[in-house]
Amino acid sequence: MQKTFALLAALALATPIFAQPVNIGEITVKNDTTAFAVSISSSNPELQALARRAFDVHGKYRVVGSGGAFALKFDSAGANQVTVTVSQRGNAIFTQTVSGSSTRNALLKAADLAVTKTSGLPGFFAGKLAFVTDRGGQQTIMTGDLFFGDVQSYPVQGKTIIGPRWSPSGDRIIFTSYRTGFPDIYTLNLRTRTLDTLVSFKGTNSGGRFSPDGSRVAMVLSGEGNPEIYVGNAQGRQIRRLTTNQSVEASPCWSPDGARLVFTSDAAGGPQLYVMSASGGAMSRLSTNISRYCAEPDWSRADPNKIVFTAGIGKGYQIAVFDFAARTAKQSSKAPYDAVEPVWCADGRHVVCTFRTATDRALFLLDTETGNAKRLSPTALGNAWGAAYLAP
Repeated sequence: MQKTFALLAALALATPIFAQPVNIGEITVKNDTTAFAVSISSSNPELQALARRAFDVHGKYRVVGSGGAFALKFDSAGANQVTVTVSQRGNAIFTQTVSGSSTRNALLKAADLAVTKTSGLPGFFAGKLAFVTDRGGQQTIMTGDLFFGDVQSYPVQGKTIIGPRWSPSGDRIIFTSYRTGFPDIYTLNLRTRTLDTLVSFKGTNSGGRFSPDGSRVAMVLSGEGNPEIYVGNAQGRQIRRLTTNQSVEASPCWSPDGARLVFTSDAAGGPQLYVMSASGGAMSRLSTNISRYCAEPDWSRADPNKIVFTAGIGKGYQIAVFDFAARTAKQSSKAPYDAVEPVWCADGRHVVCTFRTATDRALFLLDTETGNAKRLSPTALGNAWGAAYLAP
């Protein structure tokens, strides 16, 4: 039972390896020599500050006062609208007015457009986060934008919340909670702020995750014995067992096309990554060749060749990326403390993850190409962890 609980809960409940208090700060490993220098201006100081913050965390850009490869200008253009102008050598090469749910959201969308026009990369600034906090001594699900604006709180009765994940439509969050004293899967309707029990069978019910089209849910259930991978419909019915092993499975995640699942299994003696068809069949181990402990996989939608995961490195945990094309994995984070719970952003380069010490947990944006990490969650918020990212 102890082995089962540890793997199913992944690292969310594990004791941090680093027992001494450590200040969680930004990490610079190396600079991207191909990064674009950009200057940012706006007639609105708040818009300028947010735009500078956004491009400062992006690994492909370097914010300068003047003389950059591109000059980016953002200005209010009416209710919930922002106009972005991209200039090069003093000449405007692109301008467009962008609408959003708020002026702040319009700015982030406009900044994403500037990223695409200057680098060809998908933007990710306008994405949304769901995460867990413990303010007031009670764990709570919160949502907000990538830079912790428009934050909403959704108190959930119960001591432990694990693995919040967005529905593709962004109107629901699926998660595991011990509200009844046992792990069950719930869905939170963000519009009505109501909570529904999705799966509550005997034993462990955890790891719920919507398919890319929102019609199915992958999950881990132990009612028939070992914790195994199951798939049901979005209402928690028509549930079908996929794995039939003597091992423990956890953390299922869908491929971008919804045809396959990646998950953690200890079939080889310790947690490793496996892939199988979402309709069942044999499971195949991914040869990460990086650690005896590989867990918490997340499959990139922007680049289906990449799966990010948590790896046991040395005496702690770090973030690594498996590349199907290279058939191997590389360590991405270089934190002096645990780096866990990675989820991809919309560009297939950056991930949001939890940096964790003995006393603190914070959400960071990690550039998987350079290893640089920028803190996202404000210190005033307190502990924050278990992020889920919803693409704009």
